[in-house]
Amino acid sequence: MLAISACLGGICCRYDGKNNTVAALQQLVADKKAIVVCPEVLGGLPTPRTPSEIVGGDGFDVWQGNAQVVTKTGENVTAAFKAGAIQAYQELKKHSIDYLVLKANSPSCGSQLIYDGSFSGIKKADVGVATAYFISQGLQVITEEEWLVNQER
Repeated sequence: MLAISACLGGICCRYDGKNNTVAALQQLVADKKAIVVCPEVLGGLPTPRTPSEIVGGDGFDVWQGNAQVVTKTGENVTAAFKAGAIQAYQELKKHSIDYLVLKANSPSCGSQLIYDGSFSGIKKADVGVATAYFISQGLQVITEEEWLVNQER
């Protein structure tokens, strides 16, 4: 079984209240071959919500206390991001999942690129908060783009 970011599975849980549906991933959920998780929602954040970015590092730095997740309006939402990652991991364990397809560029789920914390649209090579936690627990995380390329092979 596979786990995917809920927004990729058609759930309207993005910060802007929309989704990032990937039809093939949504079909896996419909066929009960995948489950969906949204660490941000599991952490108690509303939908929609103010955009957030990691300031001062990446997801690993957040877990080490060297960076924070803040909203565009300056609210520190680090605790919600961390709580959501832990809650999502508990769901993954229940289903014996060790492989995830997570939304690229997300401050939670990004696994290759995330926004740089300046709210300017600039991306940097780093990982999000949930991805860092999942990796530290031995899980494999890829982006939807990587998954789609692998499906074409």
